[in-house]
Amino acid sequence: MKFTALQIAEILEGEIIGNPDVKVSKLSKIEEGTEGSLTFMANPKYKAHIYSTKASITIVNKTFEAEHAITTTLIKVDDAYKSFSKLLEYYNQGKLNKFGVEQPSHIAKTTVYGEDVYIGAFTYIGENVTIGDNVKIFPNCYIGDNVKIDDNSVLYAGAKVYSDCVIGKNCVINSGAIIGADGFGFSPNDKGEYAKVPQTGNVILEDYVDIGAATTIDRATLGSTKIRKGVKLDNQIQVAHNVEIGRNTVIAAQTGIAGSTKIGENCIIGGQVGIVGHIIIGNNVKIQAQSGIGRNVKDDEVLQGSPAFAYADYNKSYVYFKKLPKIMKEINKIDKK
Repeated sequence: MKFTALQIAEILEGEIIGNPDVKVSKLSKIEEGTEGSLTFMANPKYKAHIYSTKASITIVNKTFEAEHAITTTLIKVDDAYKSFSKLLEYYNQGKLNKFGVEQPSHIAKTTVYGEDVYIGAFTYIGENVTIGDNVKIFPNCYIGDNVKIDDNSVLYAGAKVYSDCVIGKNCVINSGAIIGADGFGFSPNDKGEYAKVPQTGNVILEDYVDIGAATTIDRATLGSTKIRKGVKLDNQIQVAHNVEIGRNTVIAAQTGIAGSTKIGENCIIGGQVGIVGHIIIGNNVKIQAQSGIGRNVKDDEVLQGSPAFAYADYNKSYVYFKKLPKIMKEINKIDKK
């Protein structure tokens, strides 16, 4: 699709400086701009690039004043970064503008789906599935029996949602993610052999949840594994059975959360964090990357290390840790004396 500067300015309620009829059909970084592309400049450190960029249109803050000649058409807005993000969302919605049912695909006769739905080829949808309006299910997805998917949610190619799981409104499940696989439940016998414990629960994703590629969320043994409204999970995260993650918590890649742990609201958890099972992590907690959490965590704590402890104490201790060989030499000298 092509858009003129005038059309973009109307969407962003911006002011045009230059040619209102110039057209763009792609997005670019300001330093990599080419003819027919749209870019933006929000950070002053990129200011030099605006005089050399070949992008046809550049979104800038209203405060920007050119000091040299420029060839790009400017659209001045209150906040260039937010405006560009708004256009990215607009552009992304255009890409998702698919409708209808592609073949071959299998949709059980008991499935009920709403208006403006897209179901891609080679998708399997089981019995008694309910799909809301404007849901987009891309090719090669699997939707098990009794699943509910609410309005405006998107499942990208290859996503899997096992039976009885519930997906809220405006959720995004990326490629390769698995929602509702069996939890890791096994019971040892006298011979040291392990028998599987049936996992009879489900997974509930509330509204506005994003699940990254290849992330797995296990169904509960009993009850539900719950991902609350607004949670954002990165790629390759493991969420075990009966875990609960509170509203608006964000978790970076390769984090693992063991069974029945409860994580509060508005937490920020870095990559490769390991969290043991059956603990409670409070609200507004920040956990630095590669930390190991083996205890309950109170509200507002900031942690680092393995086992993790207070972030400020960790930094102070690390200063001494780096100096430990030198300190040991001095101690050995004292011992010899």
